[in-house]
Amino acid sequence: MAWQDFLVKWPLSNFGENLCQGSGIGELMDDLGEALASGGDFKMLGGGQPAHIPEIDARWRQRMEEIMAESGVLEAVLGNYDAPSGSESFRQALARLFRQEFGWQVTAENFAITMGGQTAFFFLFNALAGRGADGSRKKIMLPLLPEYIGYSAQSVGEEFFEAIPAIIDKTGPHSFKYRVDFDAIDPGEDIAAICVSRPTNPSGNVLTNQEIERLRKIARERGIPLMIDNAYGAPFPGIIFSEVTPVWDEEMILTLSLSKIGLPGTRTGIVVAAPEICRAVSSMTSIVGLANSNIGQEIIRPLVESGEVLKLSAEVVRPFYEKRSQLAQAWVKQYFDEDLPYFVHHSEGALFLWIWFEGLPIPVKELYQRLKSRGVLIVPGDYFFFGLPEGIDWPHARECIRMSYTMDTETVKAGIKIIAEEIRAIYASVR
Repeated sequence: MAWQDFLVKWPLSNFGENLCQGSGIGELMDDLGEALASGGDFKMLGGGQPAHIPEIDARWRQRMEEIMAESGVLEAVLGNYDAPSGSESFRQALARLFRQEFGWQVTAENFAITMGGQTAFFFLFNALAGRGADGSRKKIMLPLLPEYIGYSAQSVGEEFFEAIPAIIDKTGPHSFKYRVDFDAIDPGEDIAAICVSRPTNPSGNVLTNQEIERLRKIARERGIPLMIDNAYGAPFPGIIFSEVTPVWDEEMILTLSLSKIGLPGTRTGIVVAAPEICRAVSSMTSIVGLANSNIGQEIIRPLVESGEVLKLSAEVVRPFYEKRSQLAQAWVKQYFDEDLPYFVHHSEGALFLWIWFEGLPIPVKELYQRLKSRGVLIVPGDYFFFGLPEGIDWPHARECIRMSYTMDTETVKAGIKIIAEEIRAIYASVR
């Protein structure tokens, strides 16, 4: 039965309309899964798949062996439901770590576990924003667009994002950086929260301590939370190539994840917030999925208790990705012609290069298809530009791509060479 015929037979609710008919993040994950399953010669430069770092993989194997060797532990991890808020011992370990390292006044009640960071934001966004019981409509403000593709289709009702386009600062012949347009940030009564990823996905932009403090001040003055998506950030997995200070108080909501430190398959997200928020997240977990996966929490719990998670992040994970970023930038410089109008965003963290082709003669989705036909998967950038005020057309949104540098070096190098060939041919065709 065709999809449209199915909808005539069984029409969808508003919830179904938003979540059942595909999305940018869905297409991204489909391509990732198909490429990895095919075993073919795909150069997988799309997706957020973390690299398999040998030292990190070895540590997970060691932890699995320890879990299996200790009587009753494997049986408990696989055979028991945990509380919807997450493992008590894991949350206590997190609280001790953050008290000792950063002086945060937290207990286990300030932590809630979710089935990955994506689930955490689905819960948080829909709890805070959308249509209220009194008929009012609340929104989430995104102060630095482009922003994470995975947020864009999360509303269970009406769209609820209000995004502020970034200021584009060209910093060199082929480099640029997004900056927050603080003059445009003026949350009204309809704004429920301010949210930003740090490092910003897709661009790898890292908001400075001063920028975060300005956003905290704005949120505090409006009586709304500042939400920071810390999936790639400090203190773990620490994929930030500069020194930043992790910040939190009970007027903020911070999320972390085990995915980018190398445990994406365990689907383990961490919410750090006021106890009331954590109890609300726990309630949503119990309703939607009863409980969370235990395995990720148990794998990493001793590393949190000892502080080893911080050591691995600083001494293994960050240097690995920083070197990969430098290599990818060097290959872009090697293969892209100097006279091409391309600009690479400052690579300050995360797993990607964000490349802007100013005046690109074709839609970026057409470039995506051309590259896919040659076995190179990237992410077309227009998926990351959502929540713009009605009537605003920003051509920049159709001129960017996100490419990952987490695959093996030969794959990344070969993929960048093919991207350069396609871009060169596209611009040559209109000259």
